[in-house]
Amino acid sequence: MKNDYAENPFAAPTRQKLRGDYDNMQADYTVEQNYDYTDEEQARWRSLYDRQMKILPNYAAEEFIEGLQALGVQDAVPRLEKMSDILKQKTGWTLVAVPGLIPNDVFFRHLANRRFPICRWLRRADEMDYLVEPDIFHDFFGHVPLLSNPVFADYMAEYGRQGEIAIGLGADHILARLYWYMAEFGLISTPNGLRAFGAGMLSSSGETVYSVESPQPNRVRFDVERVMGTSYMVDDYQKTYFVIESYGELFNAAQQDFGPIYRRILDHERNSAPYDPEFVLPHDDILTVGQWNGMDVLS
Repeated sequence: MKNDYAENPFAAPTRQKLRGDYDNMQADYTVEQNYDYTDEEQARWRSLYDRQMKILPNYAAEEFIEGLQALGVQDAVPRLEKMSDILKQKTGWTLVAVPGLIPNDVFFRHLANRRFPICRWLRRADEMDYLVEPDIFHDFFGHVPLLSNPVFADYMAEYGRQGEIAIGLGADHILARLYWYMAEFGLISTPNGLRAFGAGMLSSSGETVYSVESPQPNRVRFDVERVMGTSYMVDDYQKTYFVIESYGELFNAAQQDFGPIYRRILDHERNSAPYDPEFVLPHDDILTVGQWNGMDVLS
């Protein structure tokens, strides 16, 4: 899935009007799902689902596949209230409908309280392969299955808790990079090789395979400070993917005090740009160096 979220994946794109109906929302940006999807939209959901399921068994994390199968949404756009009942029993999470992209502080607050925001509208037929804003397929299909995994679910809540702190320190754009590289484009090492768990890949017909198999991108072992200090690609496949060993690694990383990390990154960025995703660094634990960049190492 290609994106145009700017440096912050939760901020509204500035070059166009957002599609969602923001006039009839509550103070926390939630709306009613209003389950009024047309027959064409239901067919489009099934097409998107079927397309991904032809790919994902060989490329998606096992926990994602298990969570998706438990939800049983292959035949129709999911009813968020029903899905919330399933998730709440498993990990205490619920789903809330929102008009579209929402501000950082609102997004973080929902996550901290184990509420995952889901955009209520579905992409048009001409957007099957390219989407500017996230829709219900991206938000639900890409993100929700892993929320049934207790460890990853705890990580997401802990991540949300970090949001208020980051905003207070003027570092929410830094924390957003962790979301981008993990929740949207994360890879995990498994006994069967690398597998994708990020929603940006798992809801995309092309980047799922690319992220795991292509010789072009860099693949670097996860280090939370390295991730938060790295800019990212918003309109193309990623140049660097970060690889975790377990979801517990993410949870443990999110429990620490990010204040010192923010200060070091902010100090660095006062005199220089964020790390460029095109390059690997001398201290990286590198799995693969992308062929596209001539094996450059940023000194």
